[in-house]
Amino acid sequence: MKLYYSAGACSLTPHIVLEELGVEYQAISAPTKTHKLPDGSDYYLINPLGYVPLLVLDDGRQLREGPAINQYLADLAPEKNLAPANGSFERYKLQETLNFISTEIHKNFSPLFSPATPADYKVSVIAKLGQRLAFTDAELAGKTYLMGEHFTIADAYLFNVTNWAGLVGVDISGYSNLLAFRARVAARPAVIAAMKAEGLIK
Repeated sequence: MKLYYSAGACSLTPHIVLEELGVEYQAISAPTKTHKLPDGSDYYLINPLGYVPLLVLDDGRQLREGPAINQYLADLAPEKNLAPANGSFERYKLQETLNFISTEIHKNFSPLFSPATPADYKVSVIAKLGQRLAFTDAELAGKTYLMGEHFTIADAYLFNVTNWAGLVGVDISGYSNLLAFRARVAARPAVIAAMKAEGLIK
């Protein structure tokens, strides 16, 4: 498999998941600012949408959206418990959590990265993010991970997007459960390996 990623972007999540699985894969840098691949070719020729992540299977089939990619990967090795079994209530809770992270946290971070976003709009976005992060902090109370005791793809995703807080002026210092969660996730060998591979840590 090939994973196209941009360092620190939401493609870090499947990068972490691949490391958790311990499978063979190729990680290919596709920077979202230049869209130039390491060989100098245009990433748009592979993915017309231009964003990451993109997972290309050995037979050439592609998956483009993070939550779908991560569930596909998790289902390759159900014994790793990265996602509950398909058809179970817990699987739908996982999908609920992935959708929440995607639409309520991930997407609310996005305008904060754009210099074209008006300052007053950024204030309202940060306020909304604060509400969503406060909810998440409460959800983590008494839990090791979002779904309980098992690390799942949702944890990798939440860790990934909350990494952006310091880059865009979102203060998460008041969320003690979230901070403890982030410390636990950051210490996982797969997370360390993926972040080192992307040059995010040494």
